[in-house]
Amino acid sequence: MRLLLIGDVVGKPGRQIVCQTVRKLAAAEQLDLVIVNAENIAGGSGITPEIYRELIAAGVDAITLGDHIYRRREITPVLESEPNIVKPANFPPDAPGRESMIVTARDGTRVAVVSLLGRLFMRPVDCPWQAADRVLAQLPAEVKVIVVDFHAEATSDKQVMGRYLDGRVTAVLGTHTHVPTADEEILPGGTAFQCDVGMTGPYASILGRRIDRVTETTRTFNPTHFEVAIGDVRLCGTMVEADPTTGRALAVRRLRVRSAAGDSWRTEFGDWQAATAIS
Repeated sequence: MRLLLIGDVVGKPGRQIVCQTVRKLAAAEQLDLVIVNAENIAGGSGITPEIYRELIAAGVDAITLGDHIYRRREITPVLESEPNIVKPANFPPDAPGRESMIVTARDGTRVAVVSLLGRLFMRPVDCPWQAADRVLAQLPAEVKVIVVDFHAEATSDKQVMGRYLDGRVTAVLGTHTHVPTADEEILPGGTAFQCDVGMTGPYASILGRRIDRVTETTRTFNPTHFEVAIGDVRLCGTMVEADPTTGRALAVRRLRVRSAAGDSWRTEFGDWQAATAIS
């Protein structure tokens, strides 16, 4: 089976390219499951019920979030009732939302999706490694394909998580920094790993925000509104091929979709990084 995690969708530009391309990508790349990190999708911070429904209608199968999950209070009923959207599993137990989800891919494979928040340079949260252990222990044994979206700032945190879960999950794919990394690989135990799959939104920006606003505040400390930028819109994500019977990743590949004139777009790929024999 083949799945795709689309990283950090920022504002209206990011939302539009996702909604325009998801079904076409799924058909062209034979995707069985599309997961989207949507914590920045509503005006650059949070998600609303209306945008949740728009993503699902566009062909998105599962939604992960991050540190901005509760910026829009109206999303709480969706987090508490819908089966295909999760909070970070290392948030407090009383925080709205579910710790994991199991969704059925187009090929019939049941896939577990887990979100975790890093701790280094992030808001105080419970231990992500202990949360990962707890959630994995609760998943049905027959669910072999497991995807972890590790929403973290530090590459060191992400590498620790990748190695810690190697052989126990199908993929540990990082989000949050908005900068795609070129370190995708299959770890020795059969887990696909990448520090960050990148941002989906305007790249003529500073992490999706207007360059002039961010530069002004950085240089002078004069507060400005970090408005979402609009130029050079791209969709970034990572595809993973997995064996549904074992849950092992077989290959991993970076994906980038760039908007062109009108509603047209072009797709660019990294090379498939395949699993190697383990001696």
